[in-house]
Amino acid sequence: MKAGIFSIGLDTYWPQFDGLLDNLNGYHAEIRGRIAGMGIELVDAGMVDNVEKAAGAASLFKKEEVEIIFLFISTYALSSTVLPVVQKTKVPVVMLNLQPVAQLDYEKFNALGDRGVMTGVWLEHCQSCSVPELACVFNRTGIDYHLVTGYLHEEAAWREIEDWVDAAKVLSGMRDNRVGVLGHYYCGMLDVYSDLTQQSSVFGNHFEILEMCDLFDLRQAVTDEEVATKLGEFEERYDVSAECEQAELERAAKTSVALDKLVAKHRLGSMAYYYEGSGEYENIVTSVIAGNTLLTGRNIPVAGECEVKNVQAMKIMDLFGVGGSFSEFYLSDYVDDVVYLGHDGPAHFAIAEGEVSLVPLSVYHGKPGKGLSIQMTVQHGPVTLLSVVQRGDGSVVLQVAEGESVEGPIMQIGNTNSRYRFNLGAKGFMNAWSKGAPAHHCAIGVGHIGDKIEKLGSLLGIEVNRVC
Repeated sequence: MKAGIFSIGLDTYWPQFDGLLDNLNGYHAEIRGRIAGMGIELVDAGMVDNVEKAAGAASLFKKEEVEIIFLFISTYALSSTVLPVVQKTKVPVVMLNLQPVAQLDYEKFNALGDRGVMTGVWLEHCQSCSVPELACVFNRTGIDYHLVTGYLHEEAAWREIEDWVDAAKVLSGMRDNRVGVLGHYYCGMLDVYSDLTQQSSVFGNHFEILEMCDLFDLRQAVTDEEVATKLGEFEERYDVSAECEQAELERAAKTSVALDKLVAKHRLGSMAYYYEGSGEYENIVTSVIAGNTLLTGRNIPVAGECEVKNVQAMKIMDLFGVGGSFSEFYLSDYVDDVVYLGHDGPAHFAIAEGEVSLVPLSVYHGKPGKGLSIQMTVQHGPVTLLSVVQRGDGSVVLQVAEGESVEGPIMQIGNTNSRYRFNLGAKGFMNAWSKGAPAHHCAIGVGHIGDKIEKLGSLLGIEVNRVC
């Protein structure tokens, strides 16, 4: 992902105040270095201090196809040197209102004596002077903008800037994502049905509609050597239960190899799937959980029951680097005041608390057949829940909640399941979350990243419903 960066100033000042431009350029270089260290490619337009340079900056950013602009307000500057850059580039802009210091040394400042010198020092610290002017112009021209206010070495400000960088990376990652849709919806789950056009419109991703016969053909071509290698991967990644029959392990391994090839063939970054069939097709769909869990842990999230909206949420969480495990509400414990969430798979093994078990199930509840499943608990500590919601009017909303994965008894039923505590309590959270109208699935990631998700929503131009 490429980001643009430029500073603004007023060229009239430079011959008036000796050293001012050099100092401001020094701050610009420091800011550029810290943002570049966050893992993005920066396109630097330098100091824009007149309308001619503004036109040049706009052309540079358009040519380099930057996806976000960081604007350092280095001193007072005319809004006419800013508007053309943002207007022509047409990407989100984050204004950095960062003073060199948290507090001016007033005694030292006033001791300078020379009012001309003092004015130059003041202008080096008057970043706030331009903020209302720029905000006014952006508001009147309908341009969306974001603002970080603080001082140059304030870590809180830099955490906020890093959140914007991370959100921009996720925005870019979602646009590049190819989402596979394999099979069909679980019949009757009206909440999971998705408008793929609207999803593409909001997130910019491509949907690749896949056929089961494609997966069937790939599976038929799997070799014994490939199965043996995959079984080794099972042993490495999972605590394989002694109850697992060798034939079941080999069946799942063969399907896992075919899934890997399907993902590679279609260059998928995520996938939603569900199918009910007979014969070899049932053999495939009842042996996918182990392989789809491996894919999910390798940054290719897979959602069952063809829950497209939720695989979008899982991908967002994965791009933020916090996991994104496929989950639904299991039950509430009103004594311990916790809510259980989990699923029979796929899971995100990278965020497990302890071992990830591969166990046999004699029946997949609500689905045909039997096979292997994943049993794990999400890491204890702070977590974030995310749901991509599609409302009745077609609009897409991100619904987010922060809570804690807590210790305690879990159900040993061959599923992922964990205990979660929320500030609203079990009853309050269930009511508030449900009223937001998400589907019954959600993605769970580790850590509290509600602020980052809100910034992603701002960059996408969609609402974020923060439950707690």
